[in-house]
Amino acid sequence: MSGREHGHDPLLPHGAQAVALPPSASNALPGNDLPGHDLPSDDLEVVPGFERENLQGWIPQLATEADIRAVIEKAFDYRGDVTITRKNTSEITGYLFDRRIGPTLETSVVRLMLATSNDRPAIPYSEIAAIAFTGRDSAAGKSYEAWVKKYWEKRSKGEKNISIEPEALE
Repeated sequence: MSGREHGHDPLLPHGAQAVALPPSASNALPGNDLPGHDLPSDDLEVVPGFERENLQGWIPQLATEADIRAVIEKAFDYRGDVTITRKNTSEITGYLFDRRIGPTLETSVVRLMLATSNDRPAIPYSEIAAIAFTGRDSAAGKSYEAWVKKYWEKRSKGEKNISIEPEALE
């Protein structure tokens, strides 16, 4: 016998040897009562993805303070430019890269990176009349699942040396 049947691995130093418990015994350990813990490890490797909202072109209504805060959170997660219309009717377009949440709309601000300059203006939530999701979401449709789908489409067509290159940045 090589000892592997008893948990000995000749590649590990002697002090690092561990004895693996049989699956029935390891499930009885504290903390192993999680749902799905009795599934084979290959089944646990696949984590389902989630759908992203397609916000491009959306112009939400900002009727309440809760609406303003919720839409700003979505704009913060959006990977494209937004156009903010201020209450004085001026518009500003850029990537919303920062928001500072305060107890009131007056003390909360968003910060934008402008495409036309190096300015990083801060706009209080209280000055925002509208937000439009005007820029293209640069990461839309680029999940791992989309990459795998493209890979298998190319492979089913008989292509060899398949590589999926990223799109050029604008």
